[in-house]
Amino acid sequence: MKTATTVGISASTLFYMLCGLLGYAAFGNDAPGNYLTGFGFYDPFWLVDIANVCIAIHLLGAYQVIMQPVFGFVENWSRRKWPESRFINKEYAIGYFRINLFRLIWRSTYVILATLVAMMFPFFNAFLALIGSTTFWPLTVYFPIEMYIVQAKIRKNSFRWIWLRALSLVCLLVSCLAAAASIRGLIGSVQTSKLFLSES
Repeated sequence: MKTATTVGISASTLFYMLCGLLGYAAFGNDAPGNYLTGFGFYDPFWLVDIANVCIAIHLLGAYQVIMQPVFGFVENWSRRKWPESRFINKEYAIGYFRINLFRLIWRSTYVILATLVAMMFPFFNAFLALIGSTTFWPLTVYFPIEMYIVQAKIRKNSFRWIWLRALSLVCLLVSCLAAAASIRGLIGSVQTSKLFLSES
């Protein structure tokens, strides 16, 4: 797990830093949100299609990781609130599958509504940047560092403890700056966008 986390976070950080730094160095504030199609470059079309498929696969997995706890929370709360309800608690066996009508309807409705909202507000890159900037520090930096400090029993105010806290603080500042930039981008997008008209 430690190796997978190290490789995953390092690769993501390297990729995003290269795109951000090289994109800004090359294009300044005119850097597009999508480097493949931001300049009107659609050939070779298969390259753009492969990139879009990779993005869809990535987002499907990320969506599941983020939403499963939310779905579980609502379903557990509903079971406790209405323990006698057959609609909420009864499961039906269909072959190897176990279907619960409440779970099926609740999750399907949520996904449909989330998709409609995403289509209505087309500033995808700015919104995704805000989500990424607000979740980066706590999930990728703060909690893992705090868990490591406790697990490794690192002495308070030791050299290692200070550097881990300094790393966490620097990443917090980066996240705050990224969130501020994302909010500025969202405000600009809200002022110029039209519903159901893509801007990315």
